[in-house]
Formats: sequence, C-alpha cells, structure tokens
Amino acid sequence: MSASITREDWGSASGPVDRYLLDNGAGLRAAVLTHGGVLQSLEVPDRTGATANVVLGFDRLQGYLDNPGPYFGALIGRYGNRIAQGRFELDGTTYQLPINNGPSSLHGGASGFDQRLWSATTVDEALELRLVSPDGDQGYPGALSVTVRYSVTVDNALRIDYEATTDAPTVVNLTNHSYFNLAGEGSGDIYDHRLRINATHFTPVDADLIPTGDFHPVARTPMDFREPVAVGERIRTGDAQLAHAGGYDHNWMLDGPSGELSPAAHVTEPTSGRTLTVSTTQPGLQFYSGNFLDGTITGTSGRLYRQGDGLALETQHYPDSPNQPAFPSTVLRPGETHRSTTVFQFGVSAT
Repeated sequence: MSASITREDWGSASGPVDRYLLDNGAGLRAAVLTHGGVLQSLEVPDRTGATANVVLGFDRLQGYLDNPGPYFGALIGRYGNRIAQGRFELDGTTYQLPINNGPSSLHGGASGFDQRLWSATTVDEALELRLVSPDGDQGYPGALSVTVRYSVTVDNALRIDYEATTDAPTVVNLTNHSYFNLAGEGSGDIYDHRLRINATHFTPVDADLIPTGDFHPVARTPMDFREPVAVGERIRTGDAQLAHAGGYDHNWMLDGPSGELSPAAHVTEPTSGRTLTVSTTQPGLQFYSGNFLDGTITGTSGRLYRQGDGLALETQHYPDSPNQPAFPSTVLRPGETHRSTTVFQFGVSAT
C-alpha cells in the first residue's frame, strides 16, 4: 500500500492556488495548500474507524485571506514565535523587524511565510513546497531558500521535513501552526483532551509573552505535564500564571536528545479515542490552547471557533532566541543547512 497525491485548483491569491490531497490508503488524508503551505484539513479515524477532520481551518481560500491572524495550519517563517521589540543583533549589526504583536514581531512579521505562495512538486510520494525569501524580507538579512516536505505514512502519521539555506548570516525558526481538535474540527473545546509533554523545564515569560531568559522546573507549577493532565484543568481554576495569557501560550524545553527525532508530546481525546504523538528534532515545544479564538471566525464545518476550540503544538526553537544567548542558537550561515523534522503520529486508545 502506498500514498497517493492528487492536485486540484483552489482559487487565486497572488497567483493560482492549488490544493494537494495526500492519502495514505489506510484512513489518513491530508490537504495542503500552496497558499501559506497551509495544512487545510487532516482526516484520521477514531476507535470505531470513523474519520473526521482534526485541524481547524476554512473550507474556502477566502477564509485564509480574510483571517491570516490565527495562522490556521500555516507554515511559519522566517522566525516562528516572538522576537522582543522586533529587534536583534547579529555579527555587530542590529536588524529591525515589523512590530505586529504588541511590542513584538510575531511569526516572521506582518507578511510572513504563511501569506506567501509556495511552489509545489511531488517527489517520492511526498509533496515538496519551495519558497525563496529575498534579502531584507521583513527586515531579515540574507536570501533564504526554504524547502518543506509533507508526507504521510501507512501507519497514520503526517511527517514534515524542513530545510533552509542562506547566502548571508541570518536567523531562522520554521514551524507549522496547526490547531488540533481530536474530537473533530468544530466539535467544541479541547479542555478535556489529556496532554503529556516530555519536558522537565519551561521558559517563563513576561507580560508580553517574551521569555525572561530563565529556565524553570515544571514541578509544582501549572506547566507540569510530565503525566497526562486535562488541558482545561488549570485554566478553569484561573491559575495566576496562566491568567495574563488566557491559558497556555508557553515554551517547554524538551528533554529529548538534541537534534534527534524523539517524542515531545502525547494527546488523548477520551470520547473518540483518537491519540496524537508529536515527535521532533527541535529543542522546544510551544503549547498554545487557542486563547485568542473569540467566536468571530466561522471554520470549515460552518461552526464558530470559540476560545479553546483547538490547541497548537508548535515544534521550534525557543521564542526570542536571537536575543537570549543562553538559548540554543537559531543563527544560520552560508554553507550551512538548517534541517528539522516533526512527525504527527495518530492512533486510538482502547478506552
């Protein structure tokens, strides 16, 4: 049994937009757009074999054009997450980025990779997306050439491989911003999903969600997911550490071997029985509990998305790394290749 990939027209933005359907022939089917590299839908089976779309998004291209802010399913770059004051220094030169999130630059700036038209080819049963970001794009130095490969496996996994090269020193932090609801998109909140994160430390943040630079143990904090915990358990109690963010929007320092593909998180949805294991080569995981969804956006199924109706598990380097010398470096230089891999493995629990 092998994966199949088909293409269909999906409208036009800065040019014709295609939607590619990746089918593993065993119950998993992913739809990916050339606009923003968006994972538009992801159908997986529950414990009875019934399939449902488990990612938030829109059923028409116009939804993504009108609502870029949630970044539903999009490829994020050049830099995933926040950079304080939109400013960093590299090799003695200070670079200023667009400010698009409070006092910070978020997800690459006002016009990040999530809004670009990617070129697409199929290679070895995978969908390969390419983008060239020119020198000075959103204030970042160097021309960056990016390749992202989406593939599906017979054991119901979606794999994303990232590569990037540059012609001048720059910083790069690529990720995917899918929101998951394992009960099915549009089915309600994710507060009963049970989450485990393979991390003993997290990076505390200030009021603007910028890391303080400290490494803090998760023990005896609401960030302790070393054992499975319902996502909403501490949000519902109004824990002070979560109040300013409206829930979770924090980075965990993963315990897996640096640069090796290893488990980062595991999610179980009790009603459907669907499970999700996230493995990555990246050092960090940003868990976001959909705090800023406010009931004003209508999603794929025609239902409004409310606070907590999806969760994001963004594998990446730590936020604001270019300004935090103690954090793993995100600097990329000519002659080097940035590589990372994330695997979303779906399954079912017996009960």
